[in-house]
Amino acid sequence: MNSRLLPLLFALAALAASPARADIFKCVDGEGHVTYSNMQTQNCKKLNLDPVNSAPAQRPAAKTPTPASFPRVDADAQRARDTDRRRILDSELAAEQKNLEQAQKELAAQEAVRNGDERNYQRVLDRLQPFKERVALHERNIEAIRKEIANLR
Repeated sequence: MNSRLLPLLFALAALAASPARADIFKCVDGEGHVTYSNMQTQNCKKLNLDPVNSAPAQRPAAKTPTPASFPRVDADAQRARDTDRRRILDSELAAEQKNLEQAQKELAAQEAVRNGDERNYQRVLDRLQPFKERVALHERNIEAIRKEIANLR
């Protein structure tokens, strides 16, 4: 890139990022109708407005104490729930892995088959697409279950 264009590009980028500013006038006609304009005419007063931030300020969520009437779970009961949850997720993971293996076998079997009416390779791809989608679905499910297991305490 030409070294003379670089400062010009930086200047243009700075101008593009600068905030827009315009004066606002409140105009009242003889009948009492109020209009707002960016041009001052007769019977108009300039409004002094504070600048508006385009992005809301990120404030941390206020910590509120837990109400006394909020139900509490015993530590042993929570541990038992967590153990049950892990057991359920492990069984779901095993079932999903079995389903993935089955879908991969079906895909491999379909890839080995070549029908006589599939001289056009696109027809082969169209026939294989549902099998590939099933394999991808089971892979996504396994990934989601593994993430859920990783998030356990």
